[in-house]
Amino acid sequence: LTAQVCDMLNVHIAGLNANRAKNIIEWREKNGPFISREQLKEVKGLGPKSFQQCAGFIRFNQEYIRTFCRKTETDSSMLSSEDPLTITSEKGGKKKSKPAANVAVRPNPLDQTCIHPESYDIAKRFLTLIGGNPDDIGKPDMQQKVNAVIQKEGIEGAAKALNTTVHTLQIIIDGLTQPEGFDIRTDFDKPDFKRSIVCLEDLSIGTVLTGKVENATLFGVFVDIGVGKSGLIPIRNITETKLSKAKKRRSLGLGPGERVEVKVLNIDIPRSRITLDLLRVL
Repeated sequence: LTAQVCDMLNVHIAGLNANRAKNIIEWREKNGPFISREQLKEVKGLGPKSFQQCAGFIRFNQEYIRTFCRKTETDSSMLSSEDPLTITSEKGGKKKSKPAANVAVRPNPLDQTCIHPESYDIAKRFLTLIGGNPDDIGKPDMQQKVNAVIQKEGIEGAAKALNTTVHTLQIIIDGLTQPEGFDIRTDFDKPDFKRSIVCLEDLSIGTVLTGKVENATLFGVFVDIGVGKSGLIPIRNITETKLSKAKKRRSLGLGPGERVEVKVLNIDIPRSRITLDLLRVL
């Protein structure tokens, strides 16, 4: 998580605003690089709800973390990245600030994926089901193991065995099989935004727009509609009849980079929130 990325968090990541983005930068400057998504919970002002909204967007480069851990071990005789990494920082500032001293942090390969922390337990059980290793995320061997199980059990059967939904399992499969650092959003053309609509104030309820899916979560899908803030399509608004035939065969989910047509259902300017309805997948 670089300082440059932090500077842009409040613009591009749900659940964050200017103050929280600034606090993330300050935490990093004080404590060093983030080792896992869990450490975001230690940032001042970033509560459970904000963490739930932003965690899936923020990725952690595992190669950088491994290099940092090795360097830390050499310089400070700390534990290696293969064992719990103890990060010690002095308490400072206000007494109410969240403590970061003597916190055992273990790098988690799932932090590099689109998989939300709420689904980590299911992802680990799926890895056990296919005989996969978290360190092989994004490698051909992982893809082969996933394919073997899905061809045998079917995605519906695998989801049932894991007591989860096809939508959640498809996100997990995407996260495990995409190469490290992969971001499908960079490979898609930008949607045709309406030139007359460039900010929240330009929106009105009932407006129909085209957009691009930025991230999928357990509670809905965030879509870039060209106004500086992503809109949310609640999961209840993503139904089989609104998805293409090809998408129906794969799952009932939408993935990052897909172009969609949406309708504005609600606009909350003070909180910079937009609720959308899915009309169709383009």
